[in-house]
Amino acid sequence: MANSKVSMKLLIDNSKVRRVLFAEASKDCVDFLFHILSLPVATVIRLLRAEGMKGSLPNLYKSLEDLNDTYLLPNHSKDAFLKPVVPVSTSTLPLLALPAAPTTQKNFYRCSGCNNNSYNSSYKHVSDDPRATCPSCSRVMNISVAYVDPPATEVASKEGGLVKGVVTYMVMDDLKIKPMSTISSITMLNKFNVKEVGSLEEKVVDLGMNEAIKLLKTSFETNNVLTTIFC
Repeated sequence: MANSKVSMKLLIDNSKVRRVLFAEASKDCVDFLFHILSLPVATVIRLLRAEGMKGSLPNLYKSLEDLNDTYLLPNHSKDAFLKPVVPVSTSTLPLLALPAAPTTQKNFYRCSGCNNNSYNSSYKHVSDDPRATCPSCSRVMNISVAYVDPPATEVASKEGGLVKGVVTYMVMDDLKIKPMSTISSITMLNKFNVKEVGSLEEKVVDLGMNEAIKLLKTSFETNNVLTTIFC
């Protein structure tokens, strides 16, 4: 990834209580914001535990984290739940994506009876537990079978991400997002009853990892996300 940050331009009203009216954002920034929706719950908990995440979900996470592996079923890993793979487009900036958990090797087994010395025949039953019993010949299914990965999915668009980059987007204080236009900007100023243009301030802010975590945490606590973080 060439960049480590994305940026947005805030329009701040200083007339009364200092507040963010809305932000002007590019495709990269909007892709990042929508990327938050794809984060698994466990990833959100892992990101926010150090920030003092409230509620009982951190306790649930900690319980599985502390659970001894002897209590897990075969072919199951705690990391599949604690560190799930986060869907990421290679051309977007996944600021909240953590290093992917090591891929758990998939092991499958067949019995030693149904296909013994029969090259052209195919076995009908496969198990992920070497202690399983074949329903056809009643033998233990402990013969390892090689697992073949599916073909890689081709990227549908060279642009990458989710939204198109031909327009600028408006991000509201409560993270509502829509395409931006001159008319929509004027409408927003009227909606917020802005009387003096001189009280407005433009401010460009960067979103790095620290700001990204603050944004995620604040979005659970208030509708005035941008104001809370940047004002």
